[in-house]
Amino acid sequence: MKKLLCFLLSLCLMLGALALAEEGKTVTINANNAEREPAQIEVPYDPQRIAVLDMAALDILDSLGLGDRVVGSARVSIGYLADYNPDDSDGKIVNLGTVKTADLEKVALCEPDVIFIGGRLSSIYDDLNAIAPVVFLSVDYDKGVVASTKENATTIASMFGKEADVDALFAAFEPRMAALADVLRGKNVLLGMYNANAMSLMDTNSQLSIIANELEANNLGETVGEKTKATHGEEASWETIIKLNPEYMFILDRSTAIGQSGGETLGAKEVVENDLIAELDVCKNGNIVYFIDHADVWYTSTGGVQALDTMLADLEGALLK
Repeated sequence: MKKLLCFLLSLCLMLGALALAEEGKTVTINANNAEREPAQIEVPYDPQRIAVLDMAALDILDSLGLGDRVVGSARVSIGYLADYNPDDSDGKIVNLGTVKTADLEKVALCEPDVIFIGGRLSSIYDDLNAIAPVVFLSVDYDKGVVASTKENATTIASMFGKEADVDALFAAFEPRMAALADVLRGKNVLLGMYNANAMSLMDTNSQLSIIANELEANNLGETVGEKTKATHGEEASWETIIKLNPEYMFILDRSTAIGQSGGETLGAKEVVENDLIAELDVCKNGNIVYFIDHADVWYTSTGGVQALDTMLADLEGALLK
């Protein structure tokens, strides 16, 4: 009996020591630094307290079953992430501000082990890094949304030993992408953003990049104005669109995405399908696709696993009729 008690005591001490060692363990990941450049960042392994100021990162954490570790978050307007909205969490999740403007005092107050941010907060990277290690991931459009999302999800998963879960999450995407590419490959398209009664054309490296980069459509908008367009696209006349004569048009409704639709703002379809555009085959054939119901996902969550699923579902609903 005495030997057994000694053995059990030794086992407990060993497990305790292992737990302490694991608690202080770190892992090196590839992420962006304050200059938005790729860098190797040392972060805690298996962090227990997470602050999130990026919807794509929150999406991935939720997909990996790590949502219970979120102690602080930016305000959430995306439906499938509503459980993380600080205002509805009964105080369990601290309100850290928005994905554009963080409250540094409240970030510090929630005592995070790690902080996830997106590009909108890169200017205060150093301030946040003084509180806890910062993980700044972004979509690399040259790699493509799917590949970049999987890479970012794998990076986050590696902090928790959940890399195998990422492969399972992405297994179903490949055949869906192939079916959509069969429809759009080589087609002449325009990528547009509707915003406050006006529409702008977007370049390929934008929120709608999956259509041109991975589904292999030809974005005619690249030939209009600056090749690298402003964040919200570049305004083009209706006459220019008529001249380009696209086979498909894809319109992201930013007004809806940011909650500014209604009032004096007309609906996207009402503005886009005017008397001039109504004469084009793209309109007559019903090939103008609007991203309205999930505009917030397309606009703010690109790079998330569940966002990717939603984006593919939107495209499937429009193209695989």
